[in-house]
Amino acid sequence: MRRKINIKRDLQPDMKYQSEKVTKLINYIMFDGKKNTARKAVYDCLDIIKAQAKVENPIEVFEAALNNTAPNVEVRSRRVGGANYQVPVEVRPERRQALSIKWIITAARAKKGKPISVKLAEEIMAAAKNEGEAVKKRENTHKMAEANKAFAHFAW
Repeated sequence: MRRKINIKRDLQPDMKYQSEKVTKLINYIMFDGKKNTARKAVYDCLDIIKAQAKVENPIEVFEAALNNTAPNVEVRSRRVGGANYQVPVEVRPERRQALSIKWIITAARAKKGKPISVKLAEEIMAAAKNEGEAVKKRENTHKMAEANKAFAHFAW
């Protein structure tokens, strides 16, 4: 039996910056349906980026961070003949963005002792400069895919 097809819902751009990527970030930050709290944290974070990076538009820094942390390939587990192989596969654009945002948020939440808006701003600015935990995660993912390139013929 075939799997049910997921319906892609259209996201409304956020109120302040008119960006769907910022809306995605807000939705990923949100806990327990508290969207206003998440929105405040993200907008504070973007204000911090604007002040510290001395840029007119903090969305450019955010998009640079997303581009620097988005993986091109990842490994998927595939069972062939009783053995599990880590097969490198190319990442779809929607998943690239989702993984990028998730890794930035995870890296920000791993830090301790500061408000989430400050931690998130630091991680986004580090990722925009090709530094930080989220960029390391992408590099590790690429290394795993490179190491398992011999099993690429199992990708079908």
